[in-house]
Order: sequence, then structure tokens, then C-alpha cells
Amino acid sequence: MNCYLLHVPIFIVYRLKRSDHQVLWDHRLHCRRDHPSSLPKVLASAPSWDWASMGHIHSLLHRWPSLPLVTALELLDSKFADTEVRSVAVSWIEKSSDDELTDYLPQLVQAIKFECHLNNALVMFLLSRAQGNINIAHYLYWLLKDAVQDSTWGRRYELVLGALLCLGGSKLRAELEKQTHLATLLGTVAERVRQAGGSTRQVALQEGLENIQNLFQRNSCRLPLNPSLVAKELNVKACSFFNSNAVPLKLALVNADPLGEEINVMFKVGEDLRQDMLALQMIRIMDRIWLQEGLDLRIVNFKCISTGKDKGMVELVPFSDTLRKIQVEYGVTGSFKDKPLAEWLRKYNPAEDEYEKASENFIYSCAGCCVATYVLGICDRHNDNIMLRSTGHMFHIDFGKFLGHAQMFGSFKRDRAPFVLTSDMAYVINGGERPTSRFQLFVDLCCQAYNLIRKNSGLFLNLLSLMMSSGLPVLTGSQDLKYVFDALQPHNTDAEATIFFTRLIESSLGSIATKFNFFIHNLAQLRFSGLPANDEPILSFSPKTYTMKQDGRIVHASIFSFQKRYNPDKHYTYVVRIMREGQNEAQFIFRTFDEFQELHNKLTIVFPLWKLPGFPNKMVLGRTHIKEVAAKRKLELNSYVHNLMRSSTEVAQCDLIYTFFHPIARDEKTEGLDTTPNPPEPLLSPTSGRVEGEVKLSISYRNSTLFIMVMHIRDLVSEDGTDPNPYVKTYLLPDPLKTSKRKTKISRKTRNPTFNEMLVYSNYSKETLSLRELQLSVLSAESLRENYFLGGITLKLKDFDLSKETVKWYKLTAVPYF
Repeated sequence: MNCYLLHVPIFIVYRLKRSDHQVLWDHRLHCRRDHPSSLPKVLASAPSWDWASMGHIHSLLHRWPSLPLVTALELLDSKFADTEVRSVAVSWIEKSSDDELTDYLPQLVQAIKFECHLNNALVMFLLSRAQGNINIAHYLYWLLKDAVQDSTWGRRYELVLGALLCLGGSKLRAELEKQTHLATLLGTVAERVRQAGGSTRQVALQEGLENIQNLFQRNSCRLPLNPSLVAKELNVKACSFFNSNAVPLKLALVNADPLGEEINVMFKVGEDLRQDMLALQMIRIMDRIWLQEGLDLRIVNFKCISTGKDKGMVELVPFSDTLRKIQVEYGVTGSFKDKPLAEWLRKYNPAEDEYEKASENFIYSCAGCCVATYVLGICDRHNDNIMLRSTGHMFHIDFGKFLGHAQMFGSFKRDRAPFVLTSDMAYVINGGERPTSRFQLFVDLCCQAYNLIRKNSGLFLNLLSLMMSSGLPVLTGSQDLKYVFDALQPHNTDAEATIFFTRLIESSLGSIATKFNFFIHNLAQLRFSGLPANDEPILSFSPKTYTMKQDGRIVHASIFSFQKRYNPDKHYTYVVRIMREGQNEAQFIFRTFDEFQELHNKLTIVFPLWKLPGFPNKMVLGRTHIKEVAAKRKLELNSYVHNLMRSSTEVAQCDLIYTFFHPIARDEKTEGLDTTPNPPEPLLSPTSGRVEGEVKLSISYRNSTLFIMVMHIRDLVSEDGTDPNPYVKTYLLPDPLKTSKRKTKISRKTRNPTFNEMLVYSNYSKETLSLRELQLSVLSAESLRENYFLGGITLKLKDFDLSKETVKWYKLTAVPYF
């Protein structure tokens, strides 16, 4: 039997040839014994569903082993109308836990449409479980409320909703009515704010919030987002709205639990949040699969719920900012710079161990985001819907475009790259500008996560298939499912998928279109708002705003000296000496040239009519980070600071200047430290046998073919100390005619290249290979001179168990083979 047929998704089964259907049906007993998850494919291949055939089909069904929830769900699709089939599927689903059931409630509610009778096993099961679990009752209520709007099936859902409210009792009904009333009031306020213009929006917001506050005066209220969140009132002063097209409300609610934190949510009108709910559900299920396999990608899961037509509530993740907000701290062209994300993380994680942990969180969460957004085809990715937590966790928001439905800019797609992976993200991943082994970890995480999702391709395709009748504009037919099917590459081997996704990473990282898209969005969002509002920091490197009253008046400030730093790249930092009123000892702080420039740029925004001292020119001919340039800038910055402190009182005593001169964590840790790096270890002779890095290989054998996947190389050493252009060359020895030569592509200017390329040797028996040696050499490709040897290794293939894949790091030695 062709195993391909067992893995065909259900939405493609019906397009198979009649002969393929016949094969599946003829081998139904084999499938029952060895491939029980194939039941939906087998039933879909039954020759007939007339009354004469039903007894045989039901007999097969009742003798079939129990299936897990994710497989049983396939039998609730519209393609299976038989009541007995659906009842058996529900009996299997009944064995799932409440938490697992909650994850799949949206699809189960949609499946009610496909029942032949209202009194059916699925409805009875859902109502029964809702009676025993408040979470299930809560989410089932809101899903049914949303489904009632369906023009065709609304009446059926009204009856199920009525049954739920009757069975729940008076207290549950009262609680749900309060939530519904709150959602209605919020929808009214959000619509008024959206329709208002300019300064009238704030007035509309305040008036609307007063009405909502009256609701809380009578009693507390649980939130539609989560029944465990109970709010007792609004924190009106902290409520506002976002300056985006939909103008959603930003709400702060006081937690009824005195030990609980303030609850922050967004309420939005004018957008169908069901799409966001579906995308977040898919990401949450991906995260569950990864965690079950021992892979924690530090995914940020947040809740979203539709409370009516084109309106709903979204959880706000605390301590997070959009990438746009982080990048524009460096100007409107900040999206083209490499350091903003790293420096923002370092601001909130000043200690080295804190920053390393934040960087690790970034690497893992970024890998998860890349895989999830690619598989689901999430589009319209600009820097206002990608967010970063101060802990380093990256996550995406706003899923109005997915399943490949890209945002268009004229006749061009705005999303030109497979997913968002930019050089400022790579800077955090690598720990600097140069590629490091940390990026290899990132690639491995992406490929591992991608392969785990591929193994569950049928689950995601089935979940999306069950939602095709929900009325979502992005999910209307099999072409939308085919997008995910093609993205998952279900018929590729894990090795082929690893190579495929590695090329996607290279394509995304090399795309200038993403950064240009960010830049266009920066321009579109540009506002002449001066400094950040509310309690946001006014300088990118300082977590708070400070005043003269807090710190004491500065009577003198000067540039004391400058020091070389590596953090991680070489630069110079300037030591500023500060004397304050009433203090006998001077303070010393450390600031870079770019931080001085940020201060000056923001002073020109705040004081456009004041005459400020001229700032030194940033442009330098030749190399920027050399001692001569630093010495010249020290004199220029000293003059700038001297004139700045002699400016008018409004300027010299403003919060910007006192925030700039306030000591931060790095000032305490770096003062007096010698940060000059150790000199590099001298290179040894190529004939010394010294270890010159390591290579990671995957070696496997099948169908008379040897597969050598060259994955990564780390810690290469070049003969002149510069970054080489490495590539890998292999031979199967003995090979006097050199016919077995295979080569990878060239990786430019790196000591830590990632290849993930397959070198293939066909038509070799195991016996022949046991007599061969694999000779691997790493060379650097040079344009103006001969390629030179970086390291190599020889492996005896008789030492390998070719019946299984071997993945391992091997040490390279500097003894050339020629």
C-alpha cells in the first residue's frame, strides 16, 4: 500500500483518483491495525453510503481503536453527515481533558452546523462539559453569541445558547449578562471615539468612561477575555486610545483581587477579531506541541475574544513596546540601523547576566515567531504589529491578514520576504555584527520547530477546514488550506525541510524590502508630538525620567576622559565628570557619542526657538572608532557640554538634561574597570595539528544513497586573522580520479557559517561504504589569491551505524590533506 495516501489531508482525499480510494478501502483492516489515525481517509473512500452499506461501515467503525481528540475532530467535518459516525467521534472526544477541550472549542462550535438534528451527541456533550467547568461555559457562551449572527445557522445557535443559559442557572446568567452589558458599553464608547476627530476624541472618551464607571459602582464584573479576571472599577486616568486607523481603546481596570495587578486590555471596533482569535489559537496549539516535545520557544500567548460583529477585546501584554517605537528613538530611519533592539534590551537589562537571559529569550521567541508566521501565512507585517518585551520575548499582534492574503502596495505585495527577520534582530541573536554560533542555534531552533509542526500537518489543516464555514473572509475555500499545505511541505523528509527552511531564513535576512516597509510605516505614523507622552522614558538608554528636584542642581559638567569598550563591538565611551550643589565628591557617568547626539536631537524638538550650542559633526572620513577620532570628539563634546550648561535656565535645567546626566546601572558597573580586551591568541602553524573549529554533520543512508548534510561550522581560525569565506569540500576515499568531489556554497566573511546543505553520494552499497573514508575540508574562497585551507577531518564510514542518522559535532584539525 502507498503510505502517501495515509498522510493526504482530508480536504485533498476527495480529489484522489478512484483507484486510490479503492486502495484505501481495500486495505481498511491493515489501516485499522497499523494506522488507526487513517480512519477519516478510509471512511471518505467507502464505495457507497447507501442503506445496504451502512451496516458494514458501522461495524468497521465500532471495531476501530479509540482515536485522540485531534484525529476524532476530522470526523465532525461536513463531509461526514452520518449520525453514528459523528456520535462515535464525540465518544472519543469525551475522553479529553477540560484544558485540551477548551483549545478546540471554536471548531466544535462550528461543527454544530454539520449535524443533521439539533438533538445530537455533540451538543449534548458540550452542554454537559459546560455544566462541570466554568471556563468551558464562559468561552462557549461567547462563541455561541458570536455564531448567533450567522444568517443561515443563527436560529440553531440561539437554541443551543438558550439551553446553555438555562442549564447554567441564575447566577451564571447574571454574570454573563454583566459581561455582555460591559461589552456593549465599551463598543458604544469605542465607536464614538473612532468617529470623533482630533481633540474631541478625548472628550468622547471621558464621557463614555463615566458611563462605564457607573456600571462598576453597583458591583464588580468578570471580563469576557478570561473569567478569572475580575475588575471592580476603571482607572480612568490611565485609560486612553491608540492613534491607529481603528482608534482602539486602551483600558486600565482595577483588579478586584487586592493582591492582583492592574488589568490592561484593548477594546477595538471596526475589525473582525475572529481572525485574530483563529491565528492566536493556531499559535497556542503550536506552542503546546513544541512544549510536549521538550522545546520551549518562550512563546507569549495572550487572549483575544470577539464580543459582537466587528468588535472585541484583546489582552495587552505588559512591559512591551512595538518595534516601531523602539526604532524611531533613533530617528525615522531607525529601521535601517542594527543596534536599536539590542540597546533597548540592554537599557532594561543592564547587568550582563540579565542581558544574556534577555538575548536568549529573544533567540528562542524569534525562532517561534518565524515558524508560526510562515506556516500560517501571516501578512501585513510592519514594525507596529511586532512587539518586544523588556525580558527579550518577541511576539506578533494584529492578524487581519493571514493564510497568504498579503497587504498590497499598488500592484506589489508589501510582504516580500517569507517572514520578518531583519539585521537588527540578527544583531541581538549574534550578540554583535558578526555571525556567531548563536545564530546557528537560532537556525536549529527554527528547523526543529518547523519539523515538529510538519508532523502535525493534518491537525492544523483539519482545524482550519472546520472553520471554512465560519464566514471569515480569509478562509473561504480549499485554496486557503492549500497555502498552509504547501507551506508545511508534508511530503519532504526532515532533512529536506531543514534545508528548505534554512534557505527561507537566508532569503528573509537578505531582504531589504522588510526594512523599507518598516521605514514607510514610520513615515506614515510620524507625528509632531515631540517627546513621548505619559510615563514613557524620554531617552532611549534611561528607563525613567529624572528632574533637577530629584537629583540636585548640576554646578559643573565636563568630559573627563574617554575609554575603549567592547559591547560587543569596539567603540569609545566618554567619561563625564559632574559636580552637584551640596555634594563634595564628583560623580562619573559613561555616555557614547550617539547618546550625546540623541540628547541634542531631542533638545531641538523641545526647544525649537531657543539657540542651542552647535553639535559636533558625526560624519568622519575613514574609520570612526579609532583613538584619534575619539580624542577630537572629546574636545568637541566638552565644548558642547560647557555651552549647554550655560544656556538659558529653561534649557539647562530641563528634564532631558537631568535624565541624561542621571547615573544608570552601567555607570556603577563600569566605573574604574579596565575593559581593554585580551589580545588575540597567536595563530599556530597549519601543520601543528591544532584544533581549528568544529563542524556539525548529519550522516544518513537510505536507498543505496549516502547523505552528508553539512549543517554548521563554528570557531574557524584564518591564517591572517581576518574573517574567511568558508566552504566545504568532501571526497570518498580512495578516489584517485577525484570523481567523488562535492562542494557547498561559499559563506562570506564569517568564522561561524551555517550551510544546511546536502551532499549526496548515490549508488553505494553499505559494503562498499564500509571500505571508504569521508574526507572533509574547509577552505576559504579568495578572489585575488589562491583558496586556502582552514581545517579538515577524515571519518571512517565503517565506524557509523548507517541504519540510523548520526548528528554530531566533529573537531577540525589544521593538517591539510594536500
